[in-house]
Amino acid sequence: MLTDYRVRQRDYLLQISRALTSRLDLTEVLRLILESAAEMLSGQAGLIVLWDPEKEDFRVRASYGLPPNALPLFRPLWEDLPRQADLLRWPVPHLDQKLTLVSTQGGVLLRRVIGLPMVVGRDVMGAIYVFRARGIRFSSDDLQVLSSFADQAAIAVHNAQLYEAVSREKQRLDAVLEYSADGVMLLDPAHRITIFNRALARLTGWPAEEAIGREHDQVIVWARLETEMDLTRATAGGWPLRAWPPGRERDLSLYVEGDLRRRDGTTVSVGITYAPLFDEDDHLINIIANVRDITRFREADELKATFVSVVSHELKTPVSLIKGYAETLLREDARWDAETVRESLTVIAEEADRLNELIDNLLDASRLEAGALDLTIGEVDLVALAERMVARFRTQTDKHLLVTDFPPHFPLVEADERRIEQVLANLLANAIKYSPQGGRVQISGRVLPDQVIITVSDEGIGIPREEQARIFDRFYRVDDRLSRRTPGTGLGLYLTKAVIEAHGGRIWVESEPGQGAAFSFSLPLSGDKGQAASGNGYARRNT
Repeated sequence: MLTDYRVRQRDYLLQISRALTSRLDLTEVLRLILESAAEMLSGQAGLIVLWDPEKEDFRVRASYGLPPNALPLFRPLWEDLPRQADLLRWPVPHLDQKLTLVSTQGGVLLRRVIGLPMVVGRDVMGAIYVFRARGIRFSSDDLQVLSSFADQAAIAVHNAQLYEAVSREKQRLDAVLEYSADGVMLLDPAHRITIFNRALARLTGWPAEEAIGREHDQVIVWARLETEMDLTRATAGGWPLRAWPPGRERDLSLYVEGDLRRRDGTTVSVGITYAPLFDEDDHLINIIANVRDITRFREADELKATFVSVVSHELKTPVSLIKGYAETLLREDARWDAETVRESLTVIAEEADRLNELIDNLLDASRLEAGALDLTIGEVDLVALAERMVARFRTQTDKHLLVTDFPPHFPLVEADERRIEQVLANLLANAIKYSPQGGRVQISGRVLPDQVIITVSDEGIGIPREEQARIFDRFYRVDDRLSRRTPGTGLGLYLTKAVIEAHGGRIWVESEPGQGAAFSFSLPLSGDKGQAASGNGYARRNT
């Protein structure tokens, strides 16, 4: 009879062990443990409580033979249960007395209880309780049998916690990879794609579901390489196994840069860093690829090169003229008449003004980058300002007819007069510069309900349509023979646009090649312009 009892116990524990290895549902495993323990000990009911770190208390995770609404009544059985194994007093004293109190208050017909803690290391994970409705006491053998079930329950809880921790970490890492700003993909040793995040899908034009399972070279196709080799060539040369000299710390990363051909045929500049992942035996498990869009870095490099080229060219001419005229005047072997000296000094002064204007434009461009372009706001008479500007520029050309055209009672606007003067000066200078054959140059104005429109038009060479979207960019100049012969940094329209937008307005151009150009900008009349300007990060002062 005892042998049958032991066989049944062994069979139960074997069944539970199989459940532990085949099931990840903790609740289901605990239910199996509890029912098996209750049957082995001839119990009519049972409970398993586990520590809940969020509530910092033990709570029921499995029950057998008890109505759910009665479970809170049994709390006295585990309210003295410690969290540390070295603080345990087991069996917990007075369990039967506590059960009697529970039965009396709740009308539960249970007479005996036996319970054991579930311990992993020094931590008490919870406890398992078995109840009898009859008055037969639990024996020391019963206690020993229950301990085996308590051990199995502790293993189940520990495994489930480890699995949950691993699952949470995997979810966290999956989220980091999926929502990373950079493209990320994972390759197996055969270079097949196993992970492909959404940033990389946007960058390459390949949906993740179509990219995963494909070979690397089917998705990563180079239109142009900046580096000596790509992943395929590096692997053919022994990378990553031969990527470091003997005796030196491994630096296995491989960097590849170039223009990537997207799925739709367009290209994008990217830099890809490949990093191999090895197991303990130095077998390659995966290759992790981090893909970064470097278009902006390329543009910054090109902009820097353009800046150096433009500025050096624009500085060279006035500096050479100033130096040449100054050295001529300083010659000791010559005696210059007053007219020659005056003409030479005039050139020196004009070229110095040109240098000063270039420096001011560069400083303004720098302030724009920092969001620190100052505006001193006051009432501006645009009609008077336009007439002053026309009068000034009439002295600089005898080929052009400079006029203004404003309706009567043109309203005053709140603006920075010095900055609006700078805008009109840039637009008038361009109008004269790009109409070398002469013609009419006009500043006109229109009044709308909430804004005024100022237009500077000419009858010059015009601007090709494909160029019009970029003429307000830094250092950009229309690519034609006249532009190449005409001095300029390409900052004038960039600064003009920034000044107008700082006032809450906008600027645009209308032009056809050979038919002149009309640059128009708006300035708001309502109080909304103050909000628009402050939202752009520019400093405003009222006068």
